[in-house]
Amino acid sequence: MATAVETLDKLERRITITVPTADIQAEVEKRLKVQARKAKAPGFRPGKVPMKMVAAQYGYQIENDVLNDKVGKAFNDAATENNLRVAGFPRIEPKSDDVAEGTVAFNATFEIYPEIKVGDLATADVEKTVAEVSDAEIDKTIDILRKQRVHYHVKGEQSAHGDGGSDLTAQNGDRVTIDFVGTIDGVEFQGGKADDYAFVLGEGRMLAEFEAGTIGLKVGESKTFPLSFPADYHGADVAGKTAEFTITLKQIEWAHLPEVDAEFAKSLGIPDGDLGKMREDIKVNLQREVSNRVKARTKESVMDALIKISELDVPKALIDQDVERLMEMTRQDMQQRGMKVSDTPFPRELFTEQAERRVRLGLILAEVVKANELQAKPEQVKAQVEEFAQSYEDPQQVLKYYFSDRSRLAEVEALVLEENVVNYVLGKAKVAEKSVAFDELMSNNAPQG
Repeated sequence: MATAVETLDKLERRITITVPTADIQAEVEKRLKVQARKAKAPGFRPGKVPMKMVAAQYGYQIENDVLNDKVGKAFNDAATENNLRVAGFPRIEPKSDDVAEGTVAFNATFEIYPEIKVGDLATADVEKTVAEVSDAEIDKTIDILRKQRVHYHVKGEQSAHGDGGSDLTAQNGDRVTIDFVGTIDGVEFQGGKADDYAFVLGEGRMLAEFEAGTIGLKVGESKTFPLSFPADYHGADVAGKTAEFTITLKQIEWAHLPEVDAEFAKSLGIPDGDLGKMREDIKVNLQREVSNRVKARTKESVMDALIKISELDVPKALIDQDVERLMEMTRQDMQQRGMKVSDTPFPRELFTEQAERRVRLGLILAEVVKANELQAKPEQVKAQVEEFAQSYEDPQQVLKYYFSDRSRLAEVEALVLEENVVNYVLGKAKVAEKSVAFDELMSNNAPQG
């Protein structure tokens, strides 16, 4: 039996659940008899163990199970009877005062889903990102692909590709091999010495002062110079201090980039080496990536607009659950990167803001989908999977991957549903196009969706 629903806060409710002890005892005895049929004990045949021994061994656990079942059923019945949409799990606590004789009572405290008010979409301001792929972007991509296939030749040594020119000094783009030793106040420090250390000048792997001290040297030459470590340098022992480095240049290698020819095209998967086909293939791939990033930016703007025009209270229980999910995702990601996280603390407050936004958006999206019948249709899901498959060598394997697993297909359905919401909002809101430069769009901090 459950009492009337008490309102404790905007979303918090409480129900008192009362269960007759006679009902509990009757169910316990029933389950003990079932358990006795298969119970085992030394000196007794299976099913012949005395009931007192069965009760002593299993009674406590069975009584807990019965109590949980009775209270759980009473809570679910009360929630159904009162048309309550329970958010998260109830907190069940024993009640000690005003409990009728022959009964046990519990207080079930819980939150309900909020009422969601989505404002007038016609008042929402949304930025729709647009970007283009021009010949310049294709050329840049080809340069990147060439640099990924670079190989090096010793400067001054004659080879089939030349000797690197007449300048035998270290310059940006060269790979240099050096010995170096650093001191602070005349004392060598940990990590400040290395032999046969190789790096490419101009890539930014070394501090700027170190690279500047190397440029212009010839093989066999040495140079001593001061270097100031930044205050936020990762090495705490030297951060903010000035060291003196001596370097000796042992080898200079110049970068040989492959020519943009038929062999280069074949290395990119163009069987006949046709450069026109290569450029078109690169353009298609760039356009696919640009399209994904443009959609991600536009979606982010739509989500921001929906949050801005919607009114709702967010259940703390759902935020707590999402914080746990985010913490576990972070832990798994760090483990996959080879990091030991068993002893690493994860302050909940680091995830709270993100979790609150995710939950808020989830509730808003569910309301918009329900109110406007924007559920993902099977043909949309199929089309989305086929689109994914186009960027893989064997599209049929990708189709099989998704359609053979319901949980994977559910992920695609969620993406389609979000796209349905985005398109619906774009059709109603005040939309302003924003042109974004290719380099800005492709930067690492751009939204990825």
